[in-house]
Amino acid sequence: MKPVPFEIIPVTRYARQDVLRILRLNPRQLVAWERAGLIASLQEYSFENLVQLRKLRDLRATRISSKSIRASVDAMQRVAGMTNPMLEASAVQRGSRIAFRHCGALVDPLRQQLMFDFDAVAQTQLSVVGAPAAEREPTLPERQAQAQEMFLRAVSLEENPATLRDAIAVYEEILLLLPTHAPSCINLGTIHYNKRQYRLAEEFYRRATEADPEYALAFFDLGNVLDELQRLGDAIVAYQTAIRLVPQYADAHYNLALAYERKGEKRRALRHWTMYMRLDPVGPWAGHAKAQARKIMNSEKLRIVTRHGRIMQNVVNG
Repeated sequence: MKPVPFEIIPVTRYARQDVLRILRLNPRQLVAWERAGLIASLQEYSFENLVQLRKLRDLRATRISSKSIRASVDAMQRVAGMTNPMLEASAVQRGSRIAFRHCGALVDPLRQQLMFDFDAVAQTQLSVVGAPAAEREPTLPERQAQAQEMFLRAVSLEENPATLRDAIAVYEEILLLLPTHAPSCINLGTIHYNKRQYRLAEEFYRRATEADPEYALAFFDLGNVLDELQRLGDAIVAYQTAIRLVPQYADAHYNLALAYERKGEKRRALRHWTMYMRLDPVGPWAGHAKAQARKIMNSEKLRIVTRHGRIMQNVVNG
């Protein structure tokens, strides 16, 4: 199954290959972000770089393009005077672009206006006007800001095996504060996945999908753990959902192809092997995908013709 879950490495500087492995990034995706100016081209990365890349990875599991993210980041730098909005504020998907939560406000930097924060209105509890902060419930923006700070601390603790228990405790505190904090659910799920506690991992991944039904990464990770639990049919549904949310999700196509092969549904597997090859033709897993597609076509003597009349056999043999 591809790719391996988040691994914990007790270092403060990360080599490029470590970053790709830790965050499960395709090398071509990292290069694309570099070309878009969303991250500097580096050979060694700091923890702050890792946090920024993790946010970009999560945004990748949406329909927002790198160009749109770059435009919003540039605008936020101009509007709010920030050096790095991806670290200094919380990015929020709004249609085909992103807005930023900052200092209790939701800002659309491209339009240079505040946005009505439906999430905050839906969850904020009324408090007595003028009451001391210690005597009232914190508002949703206050809790979100606190959760963001706690989340960064938890990620920092998670990188050292000696403080992994502390990281788990902080993630659990975040979920008490914000039960729908999907990134904390994902990270707790991955911690349990790495410990082979698959039932617990499934529980947290499912919570992430319920907290954010548009979070393709959550469905992808759920598929991985369901596969480990030998619930192949459920895993296929999870991978299909991730692909429905993000049709260009290469890793989901790869794992779905593997799942279909294990069920003996080779024609369905072939479709996703060929889709993966289109999306990631030169990555480290492309050779395996090409070999599997060729094996299926040779064994079943399939000739798949595209809408333009070209034979897919060329793609496999090329």
